[in-house]
Amino acid sequence: MKRLLLICLASLILGSGACLAGEDVLVIGHPALPKTDRVTVQRIYTGRAVSLGEQAVVPINLPPGNPVRDEFLFSYLGQKEEQYTGYWLVRRYVGKGTPPLELGGIDEVIKYVQSTPGALGYVPASRLPRGTNVIVGR
Repeated sequence: MKRLLLICLASLILGSGACLAGEDVLVIGHPALPKTDRVTVQRIYTGRAVSLGEQAVVPINLPPGNPVRDEFLFSYLGQKEEQYTGYWLVRRYVGKGTPPLELGGIDEVIKYVQSTPGALGYVPASRLPRGTNVIVGR
């Protein structure tokens, strides 16, 4: 609860207006992507899986400091921003890939995921457009 209050306070101070207050973060995918599980999402966002079924995946992140990204990292990967960034710094240095593409906001993530085969991203449940392919939810 304390962590959630800090996230809400930070989002208000930074002016993002996105206070999650217990709101679920859902993983969405291009309409052709199948449903999956949290372990597979974790493997995709850490570069240890590059496909879902027969489809190559394109994971999308929100920028660092975004409270939705913070909640996603904590809920799905069990990491804080510093851990995730450090993980990708080492992985890139040893030639094991590059971190997921970052887009500027939730609307950009939704548009990109809906129009790009293999794309997946995450959004707060309150911003989920009707008919969106939710591939993992809480």
